[in-house]
This record gives sequence, C-alpha cells and structure tokens, in this order.
Amino acid sequence: MSFRERADTFSTAVAKQFGVLNKAVRASFGVSNSAKIIEGGIQLGVLNLENFSQGNGQLVLASILRFPPEDEVWFAIQVKGDLLPLVERLEAMKALGLAGKAQAAGEADPADAANVPNGTAADTQASEGAGPSPQASPGDITYGARNNLVAIYLAHDGRLYLRNRQFWDTLRFDLARVGPGIEIDSIAVALWPPAASARRSLLAREFVGYLASLVGAGKVHELAAWTDEEQVAASMRRLPSTVPLVEIETAIAEQGGHYPASEVGRFHAGLSFLERKHFVILAGLSGTGKTQLALQYARAVHGTASGSPDPFLFVCAVRPEWTDPGSLLGYFDVLSGRYEVPRFLEAVLVATAHRDSPVFVVLDELNLARVEYYLSDILSAMETGEPMQLHQSGVPLEGTTGTPVRRDLPLPPNLFLIGTINIDETTNPLSAKVLDRAVVIDMSAVDLKGFLDALAGRDEALAPAIGTMRAKLEALEAILAPEGLGFGYRVAEEAVRYYAFATASAGASPEGALDDILAQKVLVKLRGGERQRSMLAGLAKETAGLPRSGKMVAQALADLDDLGSFQVGR
Repeated sequence: MSFRERADTFSTAVAKQFGVLNKAVRASFGVSNSAKIIEGGIQLGVLNLENFSQGNGQLVLASILRFPPEDEVWFAIQVKGDLLPLVERLEAMKALGLAGKAQAAGEADPADAANVPNGTAADTQASEGAGPSPQASPGDITYGARNNLVAIYLAHDGRLYLRNRQFWDTLRFDLARVGPGIEIDSIAVALWPPAASARRSLLAREFVGYLASLVGAGKVHELAAWTDEEQVAASMRRLPSTVPLVEIETAIAEQGGHYPASEVGRFHAGLSFLERKHFVILAGLSGTGKTQLALQYARAVHGTASGSPDPFLFVCAVRPEWTDPGSLLGYFDVLSGRYEVPRFLEAVLVATAHRDSPVFVVLDELNLARVEYYLSDILSAMETGEPMQLHQSGVPLEGTTGTPVRRDLPLPPNLFLIGTINIDETTNPLSAKVLDRAVVIDMSAVDLKGFLDALAGRDEALAPAIGTMRAKLEALEAILAPEGLGFGYRVAEEAVRYYAFATASAGASPEGALDDILAQKVLVKLRGGERQRSMLAGLAKETAGLPRSGKMVAQALADLDDLGSFQVGR
C-alpha cells in the first residue's frame, strides 16, 4: 500500500470515527507540515484555516510521525467542545497581525492593540529578533494578517496553542501569553504496518502513551484503519498440516532446537490431527525445551527466523492469581469505557481476521493457576463449537487495541493452543476435564549426548568446555534421571557456558569452575527420602574431589540419616 493510499484510508477511517465528511479532515501529512516533537510538546501540523469558522462544527487535524525502522503513527486531533475559543483565537491572531502590519506602516492607532479580540499587551507584534530563521523564541511572538499557515501545538498541559506566523521550537514558557489553551475532545490513532503484520517498535508505542499522558488515556482511541493482507507473507498462510514434517524438523534444528527422535513428529501430529480442535500440553522437567519447542515450531510453520517478529505467535505467561476466564478473554473497563483486550483475546481476534493463517498461542506454565477455572470458557467453546460470550452489550465495544469486540466470539479453527506445564510443588494438578480435551506429550526424556554434540556444532568456542564437562554431566544425568530429578537442556547449556566463561575470564581453575557450577546449578534441587539413598551414594562418588559439590551431597546424606529426608537449597 502506497503512502497516498495509507493517507486516504486513514482519513476515511477518521471521518467515520468523528462523523464528518472526508474533505473535512484537514491533513498535515507532508514533509514540511507534518508533526514534530519539540521541547515541552508537539507541533501537530500547519494548516490553512483562513476560512475556518464556527459553522464547520469541529476541527479535525490529521498528521503522522515516523519512527525507525519503518513504523508510522497516524493520529487525528478532534476539537469540538472548545470550537468557539478556537475560532476566537484565530480571529485574534488575524487582528493582531493586521494591527502589527498597520503599525509597521505608521498607520496604527495606539489603541488598536487594546481592542483586538482576546489580545494582550504581550500579543502585539515584536519585530525585533524576527530574523530569517523560521523558528522564533517565546519572546518574539509575531502574527500574520492571514490564517493560511497556522501552526498548531499540543503543549505539556494537554491543550492546543496556535500561531499564524513563524514557529516555536519550545513550549517551555508562560503559555498564558498565547492562551487560553484549547481543549481536545478526542485523538484517534492508527499504527502502520498493521499490528497483525509486525510488532510495534517501542518508540511508536511510547509515543501513543505520550499522547495519552498529555490529554488523558480516555481521550485516545486506537483505530484499525488498515487491513494487513498485503503484509502477510505466503508462508504465513499455510496450515501446519500442509507443511512437510521434514521441513519443520529442519527449521527447528536451524533455530538451535534439539529433541529426541519422534518428539517433534508427535507434537506435529497432536496439533493437527483434528480439523477444528488444536490443543497440546507439553509436560516434563523444567529446562527440557517445552516452551522453545512451541516457539520454534510456530516459526518453522510460518517460515520466520528465530528472533524475528512473528505476528501470529502469542505467548501468554500464566499467573497464579488467575481464577476466571477474564484473565484470557478480557473485560469491560467502566472507567475507560473500553473493553480490555488481553494477549489471548488479541490472538483470537487476529485469528478471526486471518482465517487462512495459523495463529499459535503458548500458555506458558499452564498449571501455575487452576486450569479449569480460567480456561473453562475456552475449553467449552473448543468442545462444543459454541461462541464465547465476552460481554452483554448489543453492539460491539471499542477494544483497547482498536479492534471492535463483539458480544460473543467463536474460537476460530486456525487457532493452535499450546500449554507447557512443570510438575512440582508450585503447580496445580490437571483435572480430567482438561486432560480429556488436550493431547499431553511428556518431554521428560533428555538426549543429553545429542544435545551437547549439536551445541558444539553451533558454537565452536564451547567445544573445549563441552569436551571437559561431557562425561561428568552425562554421569550425573544418568544418576538423577531415574529419580525424576534430572536436568534439562537449559541447565546443561548454562553449565557449559559458565565453565567456559569462568575459566577464560574469571580466573577460575578447571576443577574449581566445574565444582562451582555443579553446586550452583545442578545439585541445588536435590530432594527426597530413603528411596533416594542409592542416588546420593552415586552422587558422592561422582563429586569426590569437588569440595563444594561433595559437601552438598554429604550434607544431604547426613539429613537423610537424621531426619529421614533431605532437601538441598532450602
């Protein structure tokens, strides 16, 4: 979509939002008259308001700001309630300009300045200091006899200020000299590229927040001005079932993923064997790559590289206090008058708008809260095909992302739901209701040898550390895994990286670095009772000669003898 097409589309959306004709939207999109950030506020644009009057009903000013690398914030300011003060200010500036022009020609009556509408002594033209520079300091306020080049500013007090000759580069002065300020009724904002096509840069989002901080969040409304089909790559319009498994496995390996044989295949089948329901839960030890598998799989299907923005991949970190579906499906905020759209609902809305693109949602640490409490409506919709009821209003509500939110919404068939769970004392067990509706894949098996080989291939600088630590890590894993206390790929990789850094840059000896990382990373989660005595005996042999690690194992054995149980790191 060209710039002109974007401008026309935005103007049309703004006209509809504010109830005016397209031609009533006064655009300030050019290089010379578009918005600029200045000290103490924003220069919104430069308009021809020579013939503007109260009969226009309202002023709608549309402008744009660009942020690297390619984001654009399009916004429109509406003034309706304060239209009379706006018109009076325009008349005052014009009269001051005429008075100044007459005074310069030696024709002015000294009383003219006092009779100017809304004029003050400070408003009279000051010709000194008005050099060739288009910028003017606050002390050199001059006015023109016409309102064909009116610069409009949004100041730090949230109000508009105008001048029709020269420009300000700062608004850090007594604004009463050019007041009174004009209240804004509303600001409409749209972001390009569309949100479903690219993640917003922090600068663009921060600017929207800056607008809200000036005028109040309740006055800023996000518009979904553009469809984003042109921005969606062809690879993002294919369902997982149509992508060859070998292509997915290759793409996952290129992203650094390593999983035991058939694990990716089981995950692939579990997600796509049904036409409308796609729900897989990945279970296993912490650090075995559950979340990474979900992310790498989604990027493999979409054809995006690791670390690149993926508009159809959403990660929702589950929180322990979630007790109802509102945490995922949102709620109507009475204070703002808008429907709060959380990350999960945003994914559902995106999937609804892009029926031919698979949208992946990762519910990370699914069982930190009671799953059947916060996921109940979604599980029901998944099973019955009935829509999820979001609110009671008969008309769509304005969502906080700019997308209208209907009263009810079915779960789209192109939504792929992936949950990850850890089984430990900090989590909740899954109920039969949840297990009946999901495919559960156990990822506790760890191919440590294959992972270390792959890591050495990806990062040659780690090869010496891997060579030194491999035997010890594999021996410890063989002892710990049968007791359910094994460690995953994350711990193994971090142990290797610690050893490499400590020996190269922290002055540690090879034996000291090995001892430190085993004590600090591998053995800290040891716990158990009499059944684990043989495990501790094996660990005692493996840690002989390693002071820190050996001491931890010896203490665990002593606790087992004295207390009947042990827990390291408590």
